[in-house]
Amino acid sequence: MKKELTESEKIAYNCRKATLLIEKKQSIRLTSREKMELKLHLAGCYICRVYEQQSILINSMMTQLFKADPKEIKLDSAFKENLQKTIERKLNDKR
Repeated sequence: MKKELTESEKIAYNCRKATLLIEKKQSIRLTSREKMELKLHLAGCYICRVYEQQSILINSMMTQLFKADPKEIKLDSAFKENLQKTIERKLNDKR
């Protein structure tokens, strides 16, 4: 006999499915059914709407990064120094 899902399990399942569709949508075209399911879920789930916005932003940034000329991708000196200090501090803390 199949176990009935609790309300929180249903929501978690729907959110997992929604995040999968959000990621899929950025790579390939969703079916009409998938579009409808995602639209309905996003209408009632603030967390997944935020996730979608963040995912789109990250995807856009990564696309720009990989299209950029490698000579243009540089870290500023202050960032490098701060990163080096952080690494050294964490290494010293572990000793």
